[in-house]
Amino acid sequence: MLQKNSIYSIEIEDMGHTGEGVGRIEGFTVFVEGGIPGDYLKIKLKTLKKNYGIGRIIQMLKPSEDRISPPCSLANTCGGCQIMHMDYGAQLAIKGKRVKEILERIGKIETTIHPTIGMENPYEYRNKAQFPVGILKGKAILGFYKKSSHDIVATDYCHIQAPINKEVIEVIKNYIETYKISVYDEKSKKGLIRHVVTKVGFATGEVMVVMITNGKELPLKNRLVEMLQKKVKGLKSVVQNINDKNTNVIFGKETLTIYGEDKIVDYIGDLKFHISAQSFFQVNPMQTKVLYEKALDYAGLTGEENVFDIYCGIGTISLFLAKKAKKVIGVEVVEAAIKDAKENARINDINNTEFYVGEAEVVIPELYEKGLKADVVVVDPPRKGCEEKVLETIVKMNPKRVVYVSCNPASLARDLAYLEGKGYKTVEVQPVDMFPHTAHVECVVGICRENT
Repeated sequence: MLQKNSIYSIEIEDMGHTGEGVGRIEGFTVFVEGGIPGDYLKIKLKTLKKNYGIGRIIQMLKPSEDRISPPCSLANTCGGCQIMHMDYGAQLAIKGKRVKEILERIGKIETTIHPTIGMENPYEYRNKAQFPVGILKGKAILGFYKKSSHDIVATDYCHIQAPINKEVIEVIKNYIETYKISVYDEKSKKGLIRHVVTKVGFATGEVMVVMITNGKELPLKNRLVEMLQKKVKGLKSVVQNINDKNTNVIFGKETLTIYGEDKIVDYIGDLKFHISAQSFFQVNPMQTKVLYEKALDYAGLTGEENVFDIYCGIGTISLFLAKKAKKVIGVEVVEAAIKDAKENARINDINNTEFYVGEAEVVIPELYEKGLKADVVVVDPPRKGCEEKVLETIVKMNPKRVVYVSCNPASLARDLAYLEGKGYKTVEVQPVDMFPHTAHVECVVGICRENT
């Protein structure tokens, strides 16, 4: 019988969905943060539940062959990169293994699962950063939150973010300290600067800096712009977003342009996108191109197909599809995203798209009842997966092919099982590593009607 706070030896055999190591003691499952498959550890069992325990590493008895020294000194403190201490090739392998196991266990799906597509250089890949701002020993700090807390880990350089953020952080800290600008305190709800958000166009080099403030008055903002101009190469936009609510949501409703444009430009492949302070855009544009090209490949378009892009966001997949489809209909619940989708279609001179605002489980059945059908359906749902009403309507439409883009293997497995029970076959699965050094994995899945 295991005892809480007792010391045990354990071999890590697998990895959990948030990057923690998984092993067994006397047949009992124990999760160990920081453990990776192949580690042999001495741990303290700090939590003991009915079906599992949680252990803390006391001593590394024998490290895994896949264990490396992470390049970032904050890797064990910051909550951003859960598995940077694992060899990148091993990261890709464990993500593919996880997809296979979940599809087989939850969905009873046995199909071709290709090796995970990784990055040639799995660093400095994120084009968007959100830095909370605080004060430590009288000095301004910007960084990321410590794991499972709102304590800020001061960061001068992040190994997975765009390098230009180093200059932005330096300027903001100097601005706050030089001009005695107040910083927001979550406990007292007082102070001005809450967050700094940066967006970078990887293809264009354009940079946007967003100051999130607890109030409309931003002192010496022209001086701030001058400081940014001197240090930040490619500065195209400085905007202020006002958030005076007691909330953990970063952005407020009002955004003011302080300098330059209210948007920057970036490309995915040869498609151009306008990116504003609050518009959604994929944070890893290099791997997004890989993911979407695979989705386009699985769609098998000849130019004669009507395509539904469900959960279309700002229309990125829609526009990829539209280049080879007869027509693409996109559906998305966020009104601002649909506005961006229409604008993105316009600036790319793509005229064979239509976009509808609303919940997919409401809009898709309505469109079907009006007689609109799809030859090919693409879905890219949130983590919870597709609503059953959406899947039900897809089956009624009877498309030749379905392409499923997923950020959660568990909900993917459930939805694939539904489709397989309704006459569709999961042909192949391609995992793509959109977020190196984290436990996340995306997949694109090719599905076809069995009688085609």
